[in-house]
Amino acid sequence: MAKRKFTITTALPYANGPLHIGHMAGVFIPSDIFVRYLRLRGDDVVFIGGTDEHGVPVTISAKNEGVSPQDVVDKYHNIIKTSLKDFGISLDVFSRTTSPVHKEFASDFFKELDDQNEFIVQETEQYYDEENNQFLADRYITGTCPHCSNENAYGDQCEKCGTSLSATDLINPASALSGNKPVLKKTKHWFLALDKYEPWLKEWILKDHKDWKANVYGQCRSWLESGLHPRAVTRDLSWGIPVPVEGGEGKVLYVWFDAPLGYMSASKELFDKKEGNWEDYWKKQDNESDNSRLVHFIGKDNIVFHCIIFPSMLKAQGDYILPENVPGMEFMNLEGDKFSTSRNWAVWLHEFIEDFPDKSDVMRYVICANMPETKDSDFSWKDFQNKNNSELVATLGNFVNRTLVLTHKYYDGIVPEKGELTDFDKEIIAEMQELPKECSSSLEKYKFKDAQNAMMKMARLGDKYLSHTEPWKMIKTDEERVKTIMNIALQISASLSSLMAPFLPLASARLADMLNISVMKWEDEIREDLVVAGHRINKAELLFKKIEDAEIQAQLDKLADKKKENELKSVKAAPVKDETTFDNFTKMDIRVGTIVSAEKVKKTKKLLKIELDTGIDKRTVVSGIAEFFKPEDIIGQQVSVLVNLAPREIKGIESQGMILMAEDKDGSLSFVAPNKEVSAGSEIA
Repeated sequence: MAKRKFTITTALPYANGPLHIGHMAGVFIPSDIFVRYLRLRGDDVVFIGGTDEHGVPVTISAKNEGVSPQDVVDKYHNIIKTSLKDFGISLDVFSRTTSPVHKEFASDFFKELDDQNEFIVQETEQYYDEENNQFLADRYITGTCPHCSNENAYGDQCEKCGTSLSATDLINPASALSGNKPVLKKTKHWFLALDKYEPWLKEWILKDHKDWKANVYGQCRSWLESGLHPRAVTRDLSWGIPVPVEGGEGKVLYVWFDAPLGYMSASKELFDKKEGNWEDYWKKQDNESDNSRLVHFIGKDNIVFHCIIFPSMLKAQGDYILPENVPGMEFMNLEGDKFSTSRNWAVWLHEFIEDFPDKSDVMRYVICANMPETKDSDFSWKDFQNKNNSELVATLGNFVNRTLVLTHKYYDGIVPEKGELTDFDKEIIAEMQELPKECSSSLEKYKFKDAQNAMMKMARLGDKYLSHTEPWKMIKTDEERVKTIMNIALQISASLSSLMAPFLPLASARLADMLNISVMKWEDEIREDLVVAGHRINKAELLFKKIEDAEIQAQLDKLADKKKENELKSVKAAPVKDETTFDNFTKMDIRVGTIVSAEKVKKTKKLLKIELDTGIDKRTVVSGIAEFFKPEDIIGQQVSVLVNLAPREIKGIESQGMILMAEDKDGSLSFVAPNKEVSAGSEIA
């Protein structure tokens, strides 16, 4: 196969928290599978990642944690880097946008576009917090979403309905700093004229890249058909890369402008430490065939930035290659609910490794099997257990273990000579040779689920072959035939070791070690003599181990605790009612009463008819507490009752007062009563 050159990037996660498996499904697992495949082919690949360390999410985390933004990004950069390493993500470089190299690169890029008059400088109105004397970034403004009425929407997006917003769209906007209503105030900013590049983008995307994934192509088309507008590339913030031109004092580069340039600055850092030139992977070459193929791996929330805005920046500069593909993923949910950092509804990578230190390959496998390639998908712990036990243990692991154990049992670990082939043998070998091609074809089209399924077909093929030929029975009657069977089973195992490498890198390496071979290049897999007769294999070990019910229940219990905690947090105290006066309050006559009898009101679910001894009389009160208390359980209960409330007929019963109740955050009711028994009729003052 001809050697190709690739530049592969992973979306830079904000360094304001750890990673969860949703990040892995959207970006890191598909990119790592693709890169490992390219390397097996012998292609020239640079695999780039890092953390996005500027922007409002970082400053919000710093404020919440009571530390500096630099403290926050230092902490989470290291956590994220460790988590990716634990999951076998084979990045060539993992950089950060607070590095000196990046700051210099982003500043120079901005100045270059400014010198070329690519920016529009104009005044706009932006929300300002008068108490804190600062302009507010969109994430520092909350209010009611005009689309779904969520009262906790941000100035850039409603996390409940997912709609992108402008801060001025919010109903009843409030500053997240002071809680006050912000005011609009004029400020100067630099804008990239995206409308200038709209005709070119329509040609480049809508005509030249119809092969992009439907979700990516569709979102781009929607934006382009709606019309593009100039977009600000600067913000009024103190945390970020200072605007490096006159008049930019007190302003920083907008994070969406700053972050994607981190791909190039990270490449520059990489080649400062190794042979070669980073520009060979990013800039146009004299011979177009020598250009690197740029592929961005992102989630769907980054499609516009990587398909429209970043390419416009590169086009404006003029020297850089443009992305060949942007295989954006949809979102993965968790047990039917969206991942949420703020609600702690997530499976965090570092916590997963603590609970399952030897199961990173299993999580990679399950994520790939459920990868949200064309629509949102779902992760569940029961499915995680089932895929491990039924597929990795019972099929793949079982086939490999039987093959290697029998080879040691019958031939002392020496690969036997293959004899005359039956028609069934030839059928199995032909299929074995086709499956790598099927896997490769799917990977070239960014169809990762199909590719992994082709790998599992190889395992099922081996399992089918052994089950059909039954060498453990055949050994008693035809030893020569068993040699052929075991040779073919070992060829399938060797092919598996290479096919597994992009998906299950740790298990692949262990299988290759057991077979006493190195993981082979992809083109080698079409051979049928991957392990030759006379070759000695190593001791067999289990590739995968069963996951017990108790381990899964512990994870489900953890999620149940999170859900309960979130439900309690989501229930807020009722707002304060309109102001009243002391005189109005003193008009209320509230007494201690004792419940004498109680019964349900017929044909209702909520109402109880209660007879009370108020100390001044016996009276009837109808109260809506039947869903919380049984009539027989409240006899003798002392309560607080408003005795001078005007009588009211409820369901044909005259109610002469109101019993005071306290409603907790979870909606449960409690009687407002003295903490020790007092005389009925005692006044509450």
